Amino acid sequence: MPRPNSAWALALLLCGPAAAQDAAAPPPPPPKAATTAPKIATVTPVADRMVQIGALSKRTGQSRSFSLKPGQSVEFAGIRITARTCETTPPWERPALTGAFLQVDEKLGNAPLRRVFSGWLFAQSPSLNVMAHPRYDVWVKTCTMRFPDGPALGPSPSSSTKKSPEPASAATSLAR
Repeated sequence: MPRPNSAWALALLLCGPAAAQDAAAPPPPPPKAATTAPKIATVTPVADRMVQIGALSKRTGQSRSFSLKPGQSVEFAGIRITARTCETTPPWERPALTGAFLQVDEKLGNAPLRRVFSGWLFAQSPSLNVMAHPRYDVWVKTCTMRFPDGPALGPSPSSSTKKSPEPASAATSLAR
């Protein structure tokens, strides 16, 4: 049977580290960043992006280019094109892809607007998701947006290879 004094000593030994942690001073705050340091840019908000699209009226042969921000619409040759958003891959990612979510509505005579396309169109792969329509064609050209600083871009694989030295016979024939 333990003695009463040893029970108190055992209790103090077990509770002592917890009490010591509470009494310890809090760690110093991390050093503040310099206010002159450049801020890292963020990805362009959707509302600030700009998508360039092309449209063709197959009936008249008229072709036009448009620049739209998400939410904007443009009317062209009986259709209304609405840009919802656009995306492009950062410059350090390969392959580079650009796409836009577009909605195309057609107006024929006095009939109400009829949705003929709603989906993503891609600049590098127009056949990936095509707007199949007998009278109109719409395609994405570019999407303008910014990205935060990414990894350093190294030289392309083709530029990092060294040229082989010219053969001796070619060097001597050039010297003549």
